[in-house]
Amino acid sequence: MTLQNKNDYGYIRVAAAVPQVNVADVEYNVAQIVDCARHAADAGAQLVVFPELSVTSYTCADLFSNEVLLDSAEQAIVAIGDATARVDIVVIVGAPVRADGHLFNCAVVMHKGKILGFVPKTYLPNYKEFYEKRWFTSYNLVRNQHEITFNGSSYPFGADIIFDAGRVKLAVEICEDLWVPIPPSSIYSINGANVIVNLSASNELIGKHDYLVNLIKHQSEHCISAYVYSSAGYGESTTDLVFAGNAIIAENGSVLREGPRFEQTSQLEWADIDIEALNNERRVNGSYSDNLAQHAREMHHVSLDWPATLNYDETRLCRPLKKLPFVPREESRLHSRCEDIVNIQTEGLMRRLHFTGIKTVVVGVSGGLDSTLALLVATRAFDKLGLDRRGIYGITMPGFGTTDRTYNNALELMHALGITVKEISIAAAVTQHFADIGHDMSVHDVTYENGQARERTQILMDYANKTGGIVLGTGDLSELALGWATYNGDHMSMYNVNCSIPKTLAKHLVMWFATLASTTTPEGLKIHETLLDVLHTPISPELTPADAQGNIQQKTEDLVGPYELHDFFLYHMLRYGYSPRKLYLLANLAFEGDYDRKTIKKWLTKFMWRFFGQQFKRSCLPDGPKVGSVSLSPRGDWRMPSDAAVRLWIKECDELPQ
Repeated sequence: MTLQNKNDYGYIRVAAAVPQVNVADVEYNVAQIVDCARHAADAGAQLVVFPELSVTSYTCADLFSNEVLLDSAEQAIVAIGDATARVDIVVIVGAPVRADGHLFNCAVVMHKGKILGFVPKTYLPNYKEFYEKRWFTSYNLVRNQHEITFNGSSYPFGADIIFDAGRVKLAVEICEDLWVPIPPSSIYSINGANVIVNLSASNELIGKHDYLVNLIKHQSEHCISAYVYSSAGYGESTTDLVFAGNAIIAENGSVLREGPRFEQTSQLEWADIDIEALNNERRVNGSYSDNLAQHAREMHHVSLDWPATLNYDETRLCRPLKKLPFVPREESRLHSRCEDIVNIQTEGLMRRLHFTGIKTVVVGVSGGLDSTLALLVATRAFDKLGLDRRGIYGITMPGFGTTDRTYNNALELMHALGITVKEISIAAAVTQHFADIGHDMSVHDVTYENGQARERTQILMDYANKTGGIVLGTGDLSELALGWATYNGDHMSMYNVNCSIPKTLAKHLVMWFATLASTTTPEGLKIHETLLDVLHTPISPELTPADAQGNIQQKTEDLVGPYELHDFFLYHMLRYGYSPRKLYLLANLAFEGDYDRKTIKKWLTKFMWRFFGQQFKRSCLPDGPKVGSVSLSPRGDWRMPSDAAVRLWIKECDELPQ
């Protein structure tokens, strides 16, 4: 698949269909299959997958040895091709196919009426309720056969075919193939396939569905692929078995779409697969490439002319899209995720203290979000190590922009937590410093702001020396991405527990601590109330004077942009390597109604300028624990030249419509 137009963002739309069928009623089944295929094409799908043996139905049993059924099935394949010849969609159906004295359980891959190939089932279940070896031959017994004759013509045949459409490389497995220790899809994927389809007829049992969904999720993740699964439904339920119908579309460990079960009518589910993200993940993951050395196979590539790409500037994206990609949607998952993250932060700090033998920590506590989170993690680490909380020195350092609200919150929180509280004003020292360097204090420029930040860091560092402790950093991942930190000021510490915590997640972590605080004691109630007020305080470095009413005037998001947008850009650019054009498309969809296109373009451009221009700060970051899949540690996830040019990214930003 080549880049067809400027609206090709690397997505393909795939569908899983569960048609209504009648056992052995081939004519009826064909009509249902064709109807589903046309509906899938109308929905913009470029690929539709049907269940195993859907042409005849799976539960025909010994009727599979009857020539009437087999003749009808082969005529049906031709009929489906003819009926979909003018429909630009890849159709994959299941059918029994005779060849060279054998009967194979096959997937038939077709596009615009042309048969592209037959993929036979490799692993035939022959235990408990399954008797497939009674009727069918496994591909394992005919591995040297690469063609079959069907309806007077020769076609590719085998479970070693990759249907190649450029960026899209499609492979097929059938039902039981997924359940074996090394599924064919694993071998396909290692050898290049990035879209796996599975035609299945899996009967329903208690507990089986959850196992199946997890199996599909994990296989898509192991293979770094898309996985499109279609299993037989209501019409197959006969004699001793019930089939519920499963239409599941997964991508790299996540289920994008899952249809309802136990439906009496045909089902059709579709979703957009991010081929670009899958291919990027494979390039980044060196272990994926290493597998090829052990599991390389000679695959037969069949050329596939991929259907026309949708215009995603005009089409709704059919896949989950979160505004806050660092934060789980579900409340139950959010609670457990917060606990895990805090445990990672805590364990990292504990190990540093334990290894060094240090029993004191110095934290600059401003009454803002980040320093609050760092302080809470520090108290948790001290508690778990059995250290006296008085070894935590919380220092509040009021300056020219400090407001009563943050000042009081800092003091109340520190006193309630039972740490050692220090107050050191920076006003006199900074005034003297400005006099020394000849800076006019009425000029509130970068010198005015950074002079205060560096004075605070100097106090923290020297006080750590005085107490034999370490300075605990408080800056977060979002600030590191934007370079919103003073070089050798709040940018520097001896260990930073927040370095992998984006701003949008920090709020939830502090809220998690607030819910844990017991409101049955005066101290617990004070902690709870103070944390809630911290969460409602505007984000600010408070480096310029307050307004006439004593309120925060310097609001970070007014200057650098909304953190929810920047975290969105950061996550998708680092996690998937997206371009500004794709970030812009996704942000417009995710934040529709919150920000207009002009605003999103403005802050996306600002993000690119700052991200590239501030790398020099990230090249010398202190140690700190990685907590998620996106990190900016120069020793781990992100190695970028400090002098990398941003020209290409800004050029693409400039060309974005608004």
